[in-house]
Amino acid sequence: MKLLLTAFDPFGGEKVNPAQRAVSLVGEGGGIETVKLTVPTVFGEASRIVIEAMRREKPDAVLCIGQAGGRAAVTPERVAINLADARIADNAGNRPADEPVVPGAPDAYFSTLPIKKMVEAIRERGIPAEVSNTAGAFVCNELMYSVLHALKTEFPSAVGGFMHVPFIPEQAASKGATVPSMNLNDIVCAIEAAISAIAEQLNS
Repeated sequence: MKLLLTAFDPFGGEKVNPAQRAVSLVGEGGGIETVKLTVPTVFGEASRIVIEAMRREKPDAVLCIGQAGGRAAVTPERVAINLADARIADNAGNRPADEPVVPGAPDAYFSTLPIKKMVEAIRERGIPAEVSNTAGAFVCNELMYSVLHALKTEFPSAVGGFMHVPFIPEQAASKGATVPSMNLNDIVCAIEAAISAIAEQLNS
């Protein structure tokens, strides 16, 4: 299996992005060729770079990783919506409101990854995980939607989707005792477990 594994750079005033850090530490093996890519947290630009990589690398699967501060679990996303509606500006100062991600395209796309198997595999390693039914309307959702649209229209034999990860402790430390976080090593382990579940589906 060839996997395209992506992560975002820091955004929203954060100095780090746990997705970027974790992806850089994800190991390889088990017959999985992993192509890693960091993309800017910028509407349109992230999806352009990832889709160019899909066309160049022709992966069997695409797994995009993003930060969801405030969540206490690793959360594979079920659905992406055709809407860009930003609560904050992206890293280029863009703040779209009520705009389609792809004009004229379907209202939503469902992940084609085995999200429940991914959750099960992550939990088996003792790490909190659950399926999420909202990827928001920021760049994470825009990238997930764009990737799934590209898979539908250009790469029908490949699968793809998105998974959010929590803050790491150094981020949560300055935000108050009630803000959840997760150890970076656990996030890495969770991503590796999710990849194993994807590979198992593709090889079955």
